[in-house]
Amino acid sequence: QVQLVESGGGLVQPGGSLRLSCAASGFTFSAYVMSWYRQAPGKEREVVASISTTGSSTDYADSVKGRFTISRDNAKNTVYLQMNSLKPEDTAVYYCKAGSRLLGRYYWGQGTQVTVSS
Repeated sequence: QVQLVESGGGLVQPGGSLRLSCAASGFTFSAYVMSWYRQAPGKEREVVASISTTGSSTDYADSVKGRFTISRDNAKNTVYLQMNSLKPEDTAVYYCKAGSRLLGRYYWGQGTQVTVSS
């Protein structure tokens, strides 16, 4: 069965850094666009970053540009989100998503909590 397992979340101070990982299995990872979403308390889920199948193209929400970097390692079936200069407003549950419009298939992880606080 398909699995997307996020890890690396936790409590960090403002200005700190964190790297999230998402390990995928049960599908052809290299054929899917990978994305990170987040959902803060009382707010709707929003896309944070996306990366193309080969890693040649990336896209970011304006709120994280210059601070976050998405990357992928197709040999390891893993996508990462490097988060620097973290702010309290980055606090949210972060979700990993795999998507293929061509195949019409979309998968979600269970999420990992990121809390930025003093």
